[in-house]
Amino acid sequence: MRNHDQLYINGAWVSSTGTDTIDVLDASTEEVMGHVPLGTAEDVDAAVAAARVAFDTWSLTPPADRANYLLAIQGALAARMDELAEVVTGEVGMPLGMSKMIQAGLPVGEFGNYAQMAKDFVFEEKIGNSIVVREPIGVVGCITPWNYPLYQIALKVAAAMAAGCTVVLKPSEVAPFNAFILAEAIHASGLPAGVFNLVSGLGPVVGEAIAAHPDVDMVSFTGSTRAGRRVMEVGAQTIKKIALELGGKSANILLDDLDDDAMAKAVGKGIGAAFMNSGQTCSALTRMLVPASRHDAVMDVAAQQLAGWTIGDPKTNAGRLGPVISDAQRTRVRGFIDKGIGEGATLVGGGSEQPDDLAQGYYVKPTIFANVTPDMTIAQEEIFGPVLVIMPYADDDDAVRIANSTPYGLSGGVTGADPERAQAIARRLRTGQVDVNGGGFNAIAPFGGYKQSGNGRERGRFGFEEFLEVKAMQL
Repeated sequence: MRNHDQLYINGAWVSSTGTDTIDVLDASTEEVMGHVPLGTAEDVDAAVAAARVAFDTWSLTPPADRANYLLAIQGALAARMDELAEVVTGEVGMPLGMSKMIQAGLPVGEFGNYAQMAKDFVFEEKIGNSIVVREPIGVVGCITPWNYPLYQIALKVAAAMAAGCTVVLKPSEVAPFNAFILAEAIHASGLPAGVFNLVSGLGPVVGEAIAAHPDVDMVSFTGSTRAGRRVMEVGAQTIKKIALELGGKSANILLDDLDDDAMAKAVGKGIGAAFMNSGQTCSALTRMLVPASRHDAVMDVAAQQLAGWTIGDPKTNAGRLGPVISDAQRTRVRGFIDKGIGEGATLVGGGSEQPDDLAQGYYVKPTIFANVTPDMTIAQEEIFGPVLVIMPYADDDDAVRIANSTPYGLSGGVTGADPERAQAIARRLRTGQVDVNGGGFNAIAPFGGYKQSGNGRERGRFGFEEFLEVKAMQL
């Protein structure tokens, strides 16, 4: 059991003004892992006040000194990587081996990346008779999700602090323990009081208090489009900057110039790009667009490959996939699977039933549909579970039309034998990133969306600049 009974405000562990707690459940056992405080709006007031006072000094701290603090935090986190992986595996359900690389390794790396960014970034330049200065925006409220909990925290918190901002963090209430480990690492680093503050709690209370607070200069939010819309509405009352990384329904276009072997390989990679983290990835490539003339052949290949996507206890790496995060999410995903069957899509494999050998845990069978049309619910709405839809297209223009036909625009993929043709199609997709011919993950490339997938960017220089204001001084 992990029980955290205090919040981290102004450099100290303090009791919440409320008395209630939040139980955190293990995704693979459905049992209580421990609890964290149910924070209040008054707790947010205290955290923001601390961050506001600390900003005056932290914003003037030399970037190299800020970088050294980030490196100290990185070292403290690195010493607890195994613990972090185990905690997130319990909270989220990602198999332990992958958690060590992704859920622990990536966020630890980001503190180092942004330490280097603070050292290298050019904060002012001469333009004509003006000096243009980039300055920290102020107090930043960070509201983060549960699917890659510490990584999403690091992308916001490390970048904001490196830029000279102070932070109030509200982590997801269903996966908060990793944030408390971060707070412990920050405390051990000697970071000045008030630069980082942690208030756990619910979105409608703590999240809204952060978004509405007049002394919060910016909110960086990652989560659902519905919740992001609410953050923007609340934050608009004080005209603060709102950066949103929201949902996705990303298309993966496989072109007709692929031979059979290349197509089979692309199908396999595409299934992996849809099922990563049990499909609980906002940028998952959940729509596979294939030439109509090869649809049935692709469906057969997908059926064969689906058999290799085993599910099991994530703590023992018993399967390639673990559970989804919660009973509510399991119910939601199963509802979409039933909806797909009801709307006439072809169920290639999987289904909405609980796996026979996994009576406990929030498990969902990895599921593939074929003969899916753009008007079907499963082709339009973000499912956030291990569900892939295969959709036929007539030609390149039709593929682009289908790919761009949802309200989202977060990610995408194009695979073809001719690299120039694949890149040309990628340029036509209304989406924030596109993997061309299996292009690999790039930790310093910008990440963010078009349309209802949000605004602003995270990662690398683009993510760093989100936390800066621009001032022109005419001389």
